Amino acid sequence: MREPLGLILAGGLGTRMGGALKADVSLGGTSLLRRVIDRLEPQVAGLVVNSNGAIATTLPVVKDATSEHLGPLAGVLAGLEWAHEQGATHVVSVAVDTPFFPCDLVPQLLMAGLTHPEGLAVAATADGLQGTFGIWPVTLREALNAFLADGHRKVRVFSEAHNAAVAQFPETTPPSFFNINSSEDLNTAEQWL
Repeated sequence: MREPLGLILAGGLGTRMGGALKADVSLGGTSLLRRVIDRLEPQVAGLVVNSNGAIATTLPVVKDATSEHLGPLAGVLAGLEWAHEQGATHVVSVAVDTPFFPCDLVPQLLMAGLTHPEGLAVAATADGLQGTFGIWPVTLREALNAFLADGHRKVRVFSEAHNAAVAQFPETTPPSFFNINSSEDLNTAEQWL
């Protein structure tokens, strides 16, 4: 397997944040997108952002195939299609609203993926699966497209159906997979900074 590409999932509606694009939300004077780029970029061969709105970035941006806002798996599918065009074999996905994810996310996912025939692995903590953080083989494009076309949306259901390996991460402070969904969450994250 070649070094994977990184996919930043920023296609959510941000409804609990007043419809704000989370990529542009500032945490400690730096946008969430910039914070996630800084964490992920050293771990991957290249980056792409999945967003259905206009965001401030010089990175390539891919939109969901439909305007129906089908959730993170639609973003993963858009990233896999883009990665296929680049000749990549795998994509590592992260959520733009989760700025404290592990700096060793990609190596841990790669190691876990060695136990799966195609290298599929998702992150987990003691709280359970952190499904938007995973390594996805480009070969799953058709299966994922069919899954979404059948009306399914849950990352857990898809990853379990494909026997995804699990990369277990320890509990940390701040929590590695703490995601910012509200102004209260943003205030909490500011305190951790």
